[in-house]
This record gives sequence, structure tokens and C-alpha cells, in this order.
Amino acid sequence: MEAEKRLEKLLDITGGSICPNCFGRKFSDIISGPGNPKRAEKLTETFKLKKSDKKCKICKGILEDLEKTADYVEKKIKKLNLEFSTLLVGSRLPEDILSTDEEINNQLNIEVESIKKEINRELGKILKKRFNCSVDFENPDIVVKVDFRTLKPRAWIQINPLFIEGRYRKLVRGIPQTKWPCRECKGRGCPRCNFTGKMYPTSVEELVAEPVLKATQGSGSKFHGAGREDVDVRMLGKGRPFILEIKEPRIRTLNLKEIANEINKSAGGKIEVLDLKFSTRNRKVEIKSSSSYKIYRAKVKLKDEIEPSTLERLKSLNLIKQRTPRRVSHRRADKIRKRRVIDVKWEIIDPRTLELILKTEGGLYIKELISGDDGRTKPSVSEILKTPAECIELDVLEVE
Repeated sequence: MEAEKRLEKLLDITGGSICPNCFGRKFSDIISGPGNPKRAEKLTETFKLKKSDKKCKICKGILEDLEKTADYVEKKIKKLNLEFSTLLVGSRLPEDILSTDEEINNQLNIEVESIKKEINRELGKILKKRFNCSVDFENPDIVVKVDFRTLKPRAWIQINPLFIEGRYRKLVRGIPQTKWPCRECKGRGCPRCNFTGKMYPTSVEELVAEPVLKATQGSGSKFHGAGREDVDVRMLGKGRPFILEIKEPRIRTLNLKEIANEINKSAGGKIEVLDLKFSTRNRKVEIKSSSSYKIYRAKVKLKDEIEPSTLERLKSLNLIKQRTPRRVSHRRADKIRKRRVIDVKWEIIDPRTLELILKTEGGLYIKELISGDDGRTKPSVSEILKTPAECIELDVLEVE
């Protein structure tokens, strides 16, 4: 009988010094049962074994002392005064425990769950019951990390970020999307920035994040937008998608409708947010790469007056080869990008002023599409109309 042979060899290796969890785990591939202690109980009854009062040779008593470890972890969590509904447990074990567990598996020629996985699972079950929460392997609210390599276990509580998704409309010019540190002092504070450490008094990020940070008691925030508009450009229409990442939130239960109202009220007409909802870490990447096209409204000033019929040439704007604009070359790789103009409409305001409605692929720099950027963007409005052109006002109307 396979179980009997394995049992005899296991008892010989451990000298009978083995706890119910480690005992049952070594038979989890051939004996069914709700948990390893139950498997150990079946084996003990079937083979009339005597229970050992010695410390387990494999786990060194860690599994038998998990309730005490849970007491310690529970105090740590309660001291932080956290609100959470999901958790995950991780651990670090002494090397000799890991090697002993693996060596015994090799001697028995078996493949069963590792001791580390069992410790994580069993401690997770205890904490789950005590806090009336659930275990989440993908996106837990908190991660409990326990180090068993010291004389007494030590624990750390990792508070995972909270992600809120929505759209924002920027209704005025002169506001950057994210906080912009002062170029002179790098954020430390100096006379140039009036000791604020910032190039601009506020940003979309700050206007959105401050009410949320207050509500969640978070330690900080990070703003992830689906692209960004320039400081002097408005973002209108349905708004631009964004993810707000709140670091180490102590409170997670939020009324997002009330939060949106608070953001819009405190922003004083500078910005507004729409369609707030809870999101996940994965959406950060998706939202940054999701824009397939954008629609812009550009007010264009021409150096020379032109005939209305000349504007028909704008329909030839299609595939644009655009070298990284000079104004962003300090923070963008110098390369040539190919983007398409999908549609262009125009309206004449006066003989030297136009309003253009441009539908383009994402990633096309519109100001340079109009000016040509000294030949770095080809073709351009300036080149096609054969007169220097400058974008004097720009609005984003749609981001899809």
C-alpha cells in the first residue's frame, strides 16, 4: 500500500516529530480530506499512531503557532485603522525550513504543496475569519507580509493603491495636466516659483486628487491620463479618460457621485470630472494606449491673406511625417512618427484667420501640424497653403 510505505519512510526521516499540517501535506496527493490536519487525523486513526509532543522537524512549530502569529498581525492591522475587504498573505521562511521540506519531498519522491504556500494559506484563512474579509490573489486591498526568519515573527502591512477612473474636462487655459515642478529649484521652492516648488499654481491632477485624498486619508496620488493636452489647451467635449491612483488609502468605501460633486465645486469652474468609477491597476496601461483618434478645434493665424478656394488644398492632408517637435525634444525621443489626418473642416473668420476642425490619429502634434516646425512636420498647413501659419488657440473636442 503506497500510503503505508510513505508513512513508514516519513516517520523514519522525522523521527515522528511532525505536526498535523506537515504530516497531512505529505499525503495531500493520495488522501482526500478537508485540509491537512484532517488527513493527518485519518492516518493517525488508521495506523494507530501516537501523537508526538516534540517540535515539528519540518516547520519548527510555525504552523502550530499560527494563531499567535495571527494575534500579532491583527494588532498591527487594527493599529493602522484600515478599511479593507480583501487581503493576501505572503511570508519569508528560514532557508533550513525550505530545504528540509524540499529534501523530504525528494526522499519520498512526491510533488505536493510547499510549506510556504500552506503557511500563507492557513494564516490567510485565520485572518479572513477574524476580519470578515476575503482572500484576493489578483488585486487585494492589503498584503500581509510575515518574516519568520527572526526569533519572533515580524509583520508588515502593505496598503495597496485605490484606483478611480473617469473623464475630465479642462475648461480654462493655463493649467497643466499634472503637477509641474519648478525648473529653477526642482520643487524645493525659490523666488521664481514664489516658494511653491511649482511652475503653475495648480493642475488637473491636484484639483482632482485633493478631495479624494481627504476622503480616503491616502498618503499621496498619481495621475494617469489617456495622453495630455498642453497647458494652454482646453479639454472639452466628453473629456479625457484618466485613472487616479491613491496611495495607501485608509478608507476605501466612497460615494463617487459625492466625490465628483466635491471636485467640481472646489475646482471653481477650472475643470470638471465625469463618470467616476472604481478601477484596477491593469487599466493604467490600457488607458494610456487606448486613444485611436482625437478631434481638435484650432484657431489659425495666417501671415498672408488667401483666397477661400485655396483652402481646398487642406483636403490633401493625410499621412504626416512628424519629427519630434523642438518644444518637447528635451523630454521625448528624437524620432520621426507617422500619423494620419482623418478629416479636416474649416471656417473663415477673416481673410487671415481660420478655424479648423481636425480629426487625427492619436499622437500627432497639432501646433506643429499647422506651423510645420521649420520643416520637421511634413506636410503642414503652412506648407500646403504656402504661407506661414500659427495656431493661436487650440481645444481638444474628443478623445476616443
